[in-house]
Amino acid sequence: MDARTNTSPKPALLAPGSLSYDLLILVAEVAAVAAGAVVIFTFVFGFMRVTDASMEPRFQDGDLVLFYRLDKRYQIRDVAVFEYNGLPTLGRVVAAGGDTVNIDSRGLLVNGAYQQEIGIVDETTQVADGVTFPLTVPDGAVFMLGDNRDEAVDSRIVGCVPIDQTRGKVVGLFRRRGF
Repeated sequence: MDARTNTSPKPALLAPGSLSYDLLILVAEVAAVAAGAVVIFTFVFGFMRVTDASMEPRFQDGDLVLFYRLDKRYQIRDVAVFEYNGLPTLGRVVAAGGDTVNIDSRGLLVNGAYQQEIGIVDETTQVADGVTFPLTVPDGAVFMLGDNRDEAVDSRIVGCVPIDQTRGKVVGLFRRRGF
């Protein structure tokens, strides 16, 4: 039999069941999972490393915070991520659009009522060169305070934060100090 007339089919390089086909499928699946993770952590969730003492002791330097970008309907006591001088920071929502905020010698007042705040470090005081009280939070904005009031960069300094300028609501905390 002449080798040139041999008509037996050669195995296809990418035939189902071949090693190269299986590797191609594996690479495609890994790429799809990676692309999905990039989309989810770019548009739905985000991570932030805590770099200041604004929310100590609950959130400490080195912790990783997971925040949800899509739901910015903040409730009082939610912790949100916002930017100050180009750096992300955390704050606790204490008032929303239409609320009147005041700080006096006895503490924080929202709509004329003193607030009972749990887990706050130091007294709530006004900040020199900060905003003037009382103030009414504009619609579409929130007033946020850090839990560590003496160290916090919050609305006493930066004023009310427009909701569309927040990054999202904190939904998870991962302790990772010492790394």
